[in-house]
Order: sequence, then C-alpha cells, then structure tokens
Amino acid sequence: MSGRRPDRKALTAMLLASVILGMVGLTAAAVPLYRLFCQVTGYGGTTQRAEAAPERQLDQTITVRFNADVARGLPWSFAPVERAVEVRLGEQHLAFYRAHNSGDRAVVGSATFNVTPFKAGAYFSKIACFCFEEQTLQAGETVDMPVSFYVDPAILDDPATRDVRAITLSYTFFALDDGAAGAPESGEQDRPSS
Repeated sequence: MSGRRPDRKALTAMLLASVILGMVGLTAAAVPLYRLFCQVTGYGGTTQRAEAAPERQLDQTITVRFNADVARGLPWSFAPVERAVEVRLGEQHLAFYRAHNSGDRAVVGSATFNVTPFKAGAYFSKIACFCFEEQTLQAGETVDMPVSFYVDPAILDDPATRDVRAITLSYTFFALDDGAAGAPESGEQDRPSS
C-alpha cells in the first residue's frame, strides 16, 4: 500500500498542474475568442471587415451618423468632418474624421469603434479604416483620417434589423503608452510642469 501513495500524489499533482495549465490557456484564449465572436456576429456593435462593397446595391438609403470621442489624457481634438450622410444600401462610401494634436509632443493613439444600434453591427462593413492601425500625430499636427464602408443590403432581410433607418458609427481614441509615444522628441529637454 505504501507503494501506491507516491503514485496517487504524483497523479494528483499532474491533474492539478493540468487544470492550472488549462485555466491559463482558456484565459489567454478568451480575448481572441470573444473578439472573433463579436466580429462574426456583430455582437456589441462590432463592425465587419470586407475587401470590397457587394455588387448588389439598392436604391433604398440609410442614414449613417458619425460620432467621435477622445479618452481623458489624450491631447487631441477629434471630430467627424460630416456629422451624417445618406448612403444607398450596398454602396461604398468614404467619410473622414479630423484629428489634431494640441499637445507639445508626438502622441500615438488607437481607436476603438462600434455602431449603434448594436444589432446593425453585422451589416456595417469597413473596407479601409484608420482604426485598423495605430496613429501618430506630431505636436500641432492635424490630419484627416478616412474610413471606407458600406451597409450590407442583407440588413433588410433580417427581421431584427428591418426597422433600422439610421446607424451611428462611433470612435474613441485612446493614447498608447509604448514608451516612445510619451518621450520628448530628440533634442528636447524635459520641462517642469507649471
């Protein structure tokens, strides 16, 4: 009987180690799996990505409104160039957001996005977007950032979205602290805060 105890202890230790490794693996996979789920279903207003607009275009239009926010701590102003546009379903449209860095150093930002109503996320597709990459604005720099999109005509085929007449595309920019973004430009000295 004494020969079995080390086997049981070893088996228990291996089982506990496997459980812990499995939990760590699930934790690491949770964010990418959730992101994939949101992209596939449009859950939470997550938009879709596409290579091109569909060939099917309808005469029916939908209003797309644009919203822009900046997180606290990012010295940017950020706003849509146009507040709203009327687009045909299936038709590719190009809109712009304008960002200005009012700070005294280069800042790297990244945008999060969604659409409302959330149920329209599965039908709002972006072909190209500034939100797919980090954006660096130098001190005092102003840039126009494009987003190319379309609203899938299939939005009319879904009983849950047939009533949608307007979609709001919202972006929020956040500062990225990658070590270099907050560093003064070369040759600059740290200035005491006033």
